[in-house]
Amino acid sequence: MRIFDTHAHYCDEAFDADRAEVLAAMQANGIERIAEVGTSVEISKQAVDLAAEYDFIYATVGIHPETVNSEQLTVNSLDELRELAKAPKVVAIGEIGLDYHYEGYDKASQSQWFTAQLELARELKLPVCVHSRDAAEDTFRLLEPFGDLKIMLHCFSGSVETAKIAALRGYYISIGGVLTFKNAKTLPEVAAVYPRERVLLETDCPYLSPTPLRGSRNSSLNLPLIAEKLAEIWNVSPGEAAETTYANGNRFYNL
Repeated sequence: MRIFDTHAHYCDEAFDADRAEVLAAMQANGIERIAEVGTSVEISKQAVDLAAEYDFIYATVGIHPETVNSEQLTVNSLDELRELAKAPKVVAIGEIGLDYHYEGYDKASQSQWFTAQLELARELKLPVCVHSRDAAEDTFRLLEPFGDLKIMLHCFSGSVETAKIAALRGYYISIGGVLTFKNAKTLPEVAAVYPRERVLLETDCPYLSPTPLRGSRNSSLNLPLIAEKLAEIWNVSPGEAAETTYANGNRFYNL
């Protein structure tokens, strides 16, 4: 079984105590590739460094909407991302997008930085990892002029109707531990009908551990549990589900 974790956060402080030990176990357990995702200029730098250290890790660079809310960003921030994106193992711009979940968000600033980074992805001819939380309508509106870009909707949480729009636009969706939750109703329905050649697996670790590990720190080592659930939905073997999503991850990231 070969697995591609298409969205992880090993630069997170949750891994500070044992990052090397955790990553050392990956390939022996079928985790062939990992995309380490940037959420700010500083974290993007760390992602690039981590990818340089490990053959099986690739990096994305981007400014997360929560970073837009919390930091003073300037045109220099975009220039820094542009330079970081030139590193050999940077495979996408992300994670970028919109997040309206918590009070106090700046919708105008988030939209501005989302669009600016989409333009950067177009300039650099890179795929895009999109974060969208409680903001589907605006996310799809801002993405519409960028139909030439390869788009992943990370940690997909939309409705079946939203998934149909995404499928028509040719977007990829990535699915994580939520698929295994007992109270997950919509995501299994989406996974059942979404074009299989555009479904990806992710952890979003250290967050969103799958059942029966909810509440503990997540890692790519838990991805077989998600592959098993996806295989059940698709009525295929876990190995086939893993291999399909592995190939899809390589295609999305141009590897």
